[in-house]
Amino acid sequence: MKGDRVEIVVDVGDATRTYEVVATKAGRRVETAVRRGLVEVTELTRSGAVVRTARFMASRVVALVEHPAKEGKPTEPDD
Repeated sequence: MKGDRVEIVVDVGDATRTYEVVATKAGRRVETAVRRGLVEVTELTRSGAVVRTARFMASRVVALVEHPAKEGKPTEPDD
């Protein structure tokens, strides 16, 4: 769903780097998979066609945070 996003924090030796994969258009979604020592984050269309893929070595991934899109209209904060 548009707005889905996944943050990936990766150890790059002396520091960490943060990457984001975001579902950029309506009907797209973000899926994660861990296979053969790799963490793979993919943006897919409704039909399942891959738009983009990010791959990281699982041993270097510090954190993987999934942020699902909010459904419906955003609520306004109370004053």
